[in-house]
Amino acid sequence: MTDHRPVETWLTDMDGVLVHEEDAIPGAAEFITALEQSGRSFLVLTNNSIFTPRDLRARLLMSGIDVPERAIWTSALATAQFLAEQRPGGSAYVVGEAGLTTAMHDVGYVMTDRDPDYVVLGETRTYSFEAITRAIRLIEKGARFIATNPDPSGPSPAGTLPATGSVAALISTATGRQPYYIGKPNPLMMRSALNRLDAHSETTIMIGDRMDTDIISGLEAGLRTVLVLTGSTSRAQIEHFPYRPSRIVDSVADLVQFVTDEDRPQPERG
Repeated sequence: MTDHRPVETWLTDMDGVLVHEEDAIPGAAEFITALEQSGRSFLVLTNNSIFTPRDLRARLLMSGIDVPERAIWTSALATAQFLAEQRPGGSAYVVGEAGLTTAMHDVGYVMTDRDPDYVVLGETRTYSFEAITRAIRLIEKGARFIATNPDPSGPSPAGTLPATGSVAALISTATGRQPYYIGKPNPLMMRSALNRLDAHSETTIMIGDRMDTDIISGLEAGLRTVLVLTGSTSRAQIEHFPYRPSRIVDSVADLVQFVTDEDRPQPERG
């Protein structure tokens, strides 16, 4: 990655790159420490809209990874920012948890089920049939349909859980209306993160564990990309995709030296 302008900014996915559930991936804490000590700007990105940045900071800290609250960017924050720019001071019927409702309140949105401008669907561990039915009826009456991210499922200690994409499909089937997804793989998520840091795509690297979300969204936003093999995409699966990451490494542990070395040596190619 030395055949481009020097790296000034880092974006990294969270689950599968820094942590597995509540367990830190070896080298993740050292990688974040290296970024902090380097003075370079960075953000930890997640499609998870359940938690606020403060919640996620606490979760990461319990895993031994010290990420400042200001360095966490969620699909909920990106969604709220997008809606504030599209329709300032608007209203929304929100299906989601504190991460999403807090972000919406913080940009001045009113939460209501009476003729809202938008229905905003996020992730929750307790999807209510009543809330989903209400969302369907409001969309039928003309509310615009937004979803924080398209992930169809998520992990849990007990097994797979349905996530935002699955519930969005249910609502779409009932209404005939497709949502506009804000989170990855929409490059809008990357661009909003870059804007938050006042960073440039040509000097930014995106790290992720999924070819179909992290890598494609980074690629489409004009970033250099690094795929780590500690999450969803295996080395054998990479060739199934019509695009490739800029680099492939076993884990973020392999990037610590790249961050700390003043000469920024090129990481080993996958």
